[in-house]
Amino acid sequence: MGTFGFENILAWQKAHEFVLNVYKTTRNFPPDERFGLTSQFRRAAISIEANIAEGYKKLGKADKLRFLNISQGSLEECRDYIILSRDLGYIGKDEFDVLSNNIELTSKLLHGYYNGIANNNALNN
Repeated sequence: MGTFGFENILAWQKAHEFVLNVYKTTRNFPPDERFGLTSQFRRAAISIEANIAEGYKKLGKADKLRFLNISQGSLEECRDYIILSRDLGYIGKDEFDVLSNNIELTSKLLHGYYNGIANNNALNN
């Protein structure tokens, strides 16, 4: 990519990877969860990456941080859905580990990106 866009942000890249994993995993959820956990899990996962992308173009630091904070909230919601999916028996240990590791890395990168903007160290603040 010639220009710097939200796609270049590591936190967005890992969040996007997480969304793809959530979609792949929730395809195997029971059909009666289609409008329940499957829908909620996917919506929250998408919200992580979408708010990173939306916050990227905001001009003011407070606006950027607000969108990143919404992203962090959605991330924690997904953390809960990963545990719930395991406890309901919808995912096994391997899927649980993949999603947990994926969300943990996304969380660390998002936290770093947030702090970089908050402390005026990020590339696009």
